[in-house]
Amino acid sequence: MKRLLLALAAAVQVVAPAARAGDVVTLAPAAQDLERGEALVVDIREPSEWRETGVLPNAVLVPFRDADSFLAQVGPRLKPGQPIALICRSGRRSAAAAAAIAGRSEHPVVNVAGGMVRLMHEGYRPAPCPVC
Repeated sequence: MKRLLLALAAAVQVVAPAARAGDVVTLAPAAQDLERGEALVVDIREPSEWRETGVLPNAVLVPFRDADSFLAQVGPRLKPGQPIALICRSGRRSAAAAAAIAGRSEHPVVNVAGGMVRLMHEGYRPAPCPVC
């Protein structure tokens, strides 16, 4: 688990809550939030992808369709000010989702750059999907 947290921390990108769509900045405190388990990790891939490659333990599994429905599903699980860490297969969808969410939420949005592909390339082996 510590190896996963270090890999996640090394791969984060943060979109500030007031950022314009497409703005992405790297922010060290977000990596520290992931290391401490303070971010809510949300896997935005499709269920078929969860079955195929597995998932991160304790990740919330919510496919991203649009910012409003996503926030309606994820919002009740968030603590005040808690970062949202988005992960997808390669980081492309999660970067786009982070940009879409950033202007609609007071929570910092963290994109796990490189996604599951990067984590698996670095040696992490996901857990089987618990709901697939």
